[in-house]
Amino acid sequence: MKFITFQKKDGTVRAGWIKNERYVVDMHEASNGVLPKDILSFLENQAFYLSQTLTLTDKGVYPIKEVLLKAPLSNPRSFRDFYAFEEHVKTARENRGLDMIQEWYDIPVFYFSNHLAIKGPCDEIVRPETCEWLDYELEIACVIGKEGKNIKAENADEYIFGYCILNDWSARDLQRKEMKVGLGPAKGKDFATSIGPYLLTKDELEIFRVENFYDLKMTAKINGVLLSEGNMKDIYYSFGEMIARASDGVTLYPGELIGSGTVGSGCILELGTDVHRWLEPGDEVELEITALGTLKNTIK
Repeated sequence: MKFITFQKKDGTVRAGWIKNERYVVDMHEASNGVLPKDILSFLENQAFYLSQTLTLTDKGVYPIKEVLLKAPLSNPRSFRDFYAFEEHVKTARENRGLDMIQEWYDIPVFYFSNHLAIKGPCDEIVRPETCEWLDYELEIACVIGKEGKNIKAENADEYIFGYCILNDWSARDLQRKEMKVGLGPAKGKDFATSIGPYLLTKDELEIFRVENFYDLKMTAKINGVLLSEGNMKDIYYSFGEMIARASDGVTLYPGELIGSGTVGSGCILELGTDVHRWLEPGDEVELEITALGTLKNTIK
């Protein structure tokens, strides 16, 4: 299923799913109030909701053209972003005159980003006032659907609810300066992260499975021009390995967001400004991943 959050014509925001690609269903209205109004509440109690025998009414069904899609999970409990694609790490370091760090192969590493700055499809992204090197990052993310601690990689799939596209917007000039101190990235990522357009349940990706990975084409365009091409199957660390690392000695809860890090060629930092300048107001960035749809945002 494609779970979404959307705004109706009257301004109310509701959660639900896409029906037949042409309609959206308000799950609270269609279930006569049994299902909640937001995705996080659904994730936190999904075992209960999925155990119920629901009779959905014809109420709460709207043409998709008449609603505004928002971030499917606008308020994740937390946001960890990993660094899991080897090509991205190697190329980004080479462009800065650095060798590949061997410790990267020992453990999947991540940083915490701002889970209160989540944007959705078609939201404008405001470039920080002091930023001149604004960049996009083409990523895939999973959302945790079940509580767990010290999760083994081979069991991690049962803790994943679904997947979505993620754009980890980056102020590269702010990031470069702060990381010289030995901490970060933090402020360079603080202002916005886009996800969407929907949260696809994990069962929908089984037809694309290749061992522990998925064969999903990933692309990025700026103003309609193709810049980035990659594939999720090229990831070095699986989401199972990432979840095992994240849950080592720590409890993960439903509604936590975990990003893959940038796919190879998936940002301007990697491509170089001779290929494309840094992003400027008015630019439209379009990310697309097989089965996960298209996520568009315009820079303000």
